[in-house]
Amino acid sequence: MDGTEWIDDGPVVRPYALTRGRTPPSAKSFDLLTLIVATGTEAAPDTADLGPEHRRLLAMVRRARPVVEVASDIDLPLGVIRLLLDDLLTHGLILTRPPAATTPSAEAGILQEVIKGLQAL
Repeated sequence: MDGTEWIDDGPVVRPYALTRGRTPPSAKSFDLLTLIVATGTEAAPDTADLGPEHRRLLAMVRRARPVVEVASDIDLPLGVIRLLLDDLLTHGLILTRPPAATTPSAEAGILQEVIKGLQAL
């Protein structure tokens, strides 16, 4: 059996079949807020190992999108998404940008002042 089951709407492929039994890269490789964007380069002939899910992901990231948004739209487990994205990155078909670091806002300073005021009481 190839991991495909049939339901009324067509075949259902199990996640381990999509990934060919490979385990996903570490979660740090693709944080949920990491931005993904397609490079626009055509897939080389040696990328025959890329399946329809890879191509679907490429179509979804023509503009930069966070991993969490892509994962919610593609309806596959996050581990599978991370593995497929790792494949695309290896082939040079996507670029990643880590999530923007949060900087302490002015509100943090105000909260510190409030805490100091309350402690003084």
